[in-house]
Order: sequence, then structure tokens, then C-alpha cells
Amino acid sequence: MACPTVFPTGVTIYNPEKCYNGYTLFNAPDLGAVLIDMNGGEVKLWSKLRGFPNKLLKGGYVLGSLGERSDKYGYQDMTDVVQVDWDGNVVWKFDKHEFIEDVGETPQWMARQHHDFQREGNPVGYYVPEMECKTDGGTTLVLCHENLVNKQISDKNLCDDVFLEVDWEGNIIWQWHANEHFKEIGFDEVQKNVLARDPNMHDCGGGMGDWLHINCMSELGPNKWYDKGDERFHPKNIIFDSREANFVAIISKETGNIVWKIGPDFSTSKELRRIGNIVGPHLSHMIPKGLPGNGNILIFDNGGWAGYGAPSTNSKRGLKVTHRDYSRVLEINPITLQIVWQYTPKEAGLVIPFSSNHFYSPLISGAQRLPNGNTLITVGMSGRLMEVTRSCELVWEYISPYCYMAYPTLNEVYRAYRYPYDYVPQLEKPEEVAIAKVEIKNFRVPGAKPCGTALATEIAGTWEYTMEQADNFCVQAEEAEEEEFDDGLSF
Repeated sequence: MACPTVFPTGVTIYNPEKCYNGYTLFNAPDLGAVLIDMNGGEVKLWSKLRGFPNKLLKGGYVLGSLGERSDKYGYQDMTDVVQVDWDGNVVWKFDKHEFIEDVGETPQWMARQHHDFQREGNPVGYYVPEMECKTDGGTTLVLCHENLVNKQISDKNLCDDVFLEVDWEGNIIWQWHANEHFKEIGFDEVQKNVLARDPNMHDCGGGMGDWLHINCMSELGPNKWYDKGDERFHPKNIIFDSREANFVAIISKETGNIVWKIGPDFSTSKELRRIGNIVGPHLSHMIPKGLPGNGNILIFDNGGWAGYGAPSTNSKRGLKVTHRDYSRVLEINPITLQIVWQYTPKEAGLVIPFSSNHFYSPLISGAQRLPNGNTLITVGMSGRLMEVTRSCELVWEYISPYCYMAYPTLNEVYRAYRYPYDYVPQLEKPEEVAIAKVEIKNFRVPGAKPCGTALATEIAGTWEYTMEQADNFCVQAEEAEEEEFDDGLSF
């Protein structure tokens, strides 16, 4: 997609009557954790707190990451998981996972944390009524890396994902290693062959295979399925997804075994074919009890490129074989596998297939269910945060103005979360001022002259005819797509 060089940043749309109003926390590249109000006013910056991710705790605390291992030796390894107070003071830290002695670097303990963590009291780390994260005790689930060789997968060095549970003192009291459950994932023989030859190798550390790239990890929490007797959904069981292998799974906290899964093969049932291939997913989690849609699985289905399979002209090594140039947010019933709600280019009002990629983030991103039933969506690679209603009306939009110093056009946001005003007692509730959607045809920068009026009148007949043709073509394309879905095919 070709993007303009100049575009508005900050809040561009805001309907206070339809939003779940509060503060939004996100990461500003090279700066830290930024807290904004509904009008985009910046009310707090926690400097240098790396958002991998940042999560607000009641009382004005933030759980986040500090320090990054040199990319000569590690891949997205954070050295410390920390909790800081309103003034940025570290009041809790976990780093004692591995003692690292990289050549030319100061030896130190590292958490090797990446992508996620959860504090006891709340399964997902965003606001859930009557489920508050503990701020002065409790355990913390941390998603980390370890390096190893498992010849059932490959003879190459693997960058494996490990879940750790640590107590308040930093002691590791439980752990789970992804490589030990390779056979449960369901790779076919072609995929196993690809992984054996190239488990998604990266140059760092002499070469390591980021074979799964798990990017989220959370307990299910109390839910109606377990209340009805389904042991797969025990509140302590843990859900995660694999960005590189295209699947979402739940493990038993007690046994470590995978007890529920969709993917990596989405052709094995009519229900999975109707979902279609999930590509490079992020922030898959069960919507907690107390929120609309509770018990369903919410997924940011990135699209982009992911998955293992037979080599082809698009993938000479058999890596990243599944492609899709737009994103989807899916809410799935885990029992029936029905999509009960979604936000895709169609719901966004885009012209399919011509502008589908206007709702697209091939990396990072996520979605949060809000107490009023709305969904806060992070379209990560474009730095766009958006709140949509159950009927998919866009009621709040924010474009981050912050880019990396080394990449002055990249304003990515890894994740964003919305929290009630009372989570921050240090601040007065801000004023909420509605912002109406701007008509793009009338939006001009200072000095630009009006355009598109006289010429449009001159060619109105031709333009109208051309657009009618295009509309007919789109209708035909959508009807053909629906027929394909009825035949059990997926795209």
C-alpha cells in the first residue's frame, strides 16, 4: 500500500457517548510508556520503559520491560521485567532466569523476556471488572527464551519459547518448554522436513531458529465452559499462539499437554475451513468473565506471511508459505468454532479486494474487549489505535506521532490497552471533547487551495458510470467469495 508522506496524528475521531472512556497506555518508540486521555492529551511518560508490552496496574503502577540484550547474541531478549510506580521507581524486578556472558558484554542475569507477561489477579493484563492485578505480591507469568537443540525438530540451535511462573521474590516455581510438545502441534511430514532444514533461522548468536515465535500467553481465568464441566478450559490453563506456525493452543497447567488447538492445518473440518487460515496471529486470549463475549477467543489475525509448507516460487525454503494482504479481528466460540463477531476490511467499509490492505498490520498488534462491548484494536505497524462498537462503527481513532530515531517513518505500536480513570488516582478526570470525523475531500494543509470541485462537475457523467461498473464488479466478487465458502473452501 502506498502511504501519504503527510497525515494527521493524535486523535482523529472521538464520540464520547459511544466510547468506553478512560486512559490508553502504549509504547512510544525510543521514548517509553505513554499514557493519553481520550482526546490524545499526553498525561504521563514513563521514560525508557520498553513496551513489550506495557500494562497499567491500579494505583498508577506500570508493568513493563527494561534493557535489551545485544542483537549480536539474542533475539528480542529483554533483560528485566519490572514494575514501576508513578514516579518511575522500580518496586519489583525479575531477571534471574539465565546468567549471560556474551563476548565483549558485561556478564549479567537476564530474564530473556519477550512479548508478554501476566500478574496474578487478572488473567489478561487489561481491565476486567473485579479482577485487579496484584501490586504488592503474587506470582507473575513471564514469556521467555531459551536456546537448545532438539533433534526431533532440527539439529540447528533453537530459540525456544518457555513459560515461567515466578513468585514475588523472583523464584521460578513452574515452567513449560515449547519444544517438549513438538509432536502435539500437528505438523505434517512436509512441515517437519522444512523445520529440520531451516527452523526460521536468524543470524544472531551464531544462528538460532525462532521456530514458533510465541507472542502471547495468558491464563483462561474463570469461564462458563469450565463451569459446565469442560476440563480443557480450567481457569489455570494457558492459551498462546504461534506467529510463525499459524496456530492457537491451550495447554493444561497441570500436565503441560495441549488440550485445545486450531491450526496449523485449517482444512481438517468444515468449521476450520469457514474460519480460514489464521496467519501470523497476535494476542490470542479468552475474553474474561465479566466482559461481553466472555468465554470466546479473541484473536488479531494479522495476515502477512507465516507458516511452514512445501517450497514454491513464493517461498524457496518452505518458510512463510501462507500469505494474506489484510488483517482480521476474530471472536471465536471455542466449542463450536463459529465466528461470533469479526472486524475485517468488509466491516471497515473498504472496497474488497481493491482497498482491503487499508486494514492491515502484518506484524505485532492486538485487540482488547472493553466493558461496554466495544473492542480496542491496535493496528500496530501503522501506529493506529481504534475503538469500534459491536456493530463495527468507528468511535475513536488515534494515530501515534512517534517514530524510531533510526526509522523516521516507522510509528509502530506493539500493543495498547485502555483502563478506567480511577486506575490513576494521581490525576483529575480529564475533560472529554467530541471530535467529529473530518471529510477527507475538504481536508487541506495551510496554503493548499480547494480542489476536486469544478473538474468533478465537468466529468460527472463519466465518473458516475465508471464507479457503477466498479461497484458491480465488487458485488460479483463478494458473491463468488460467499459461494466458495459455502463449498467449504478457504482463502
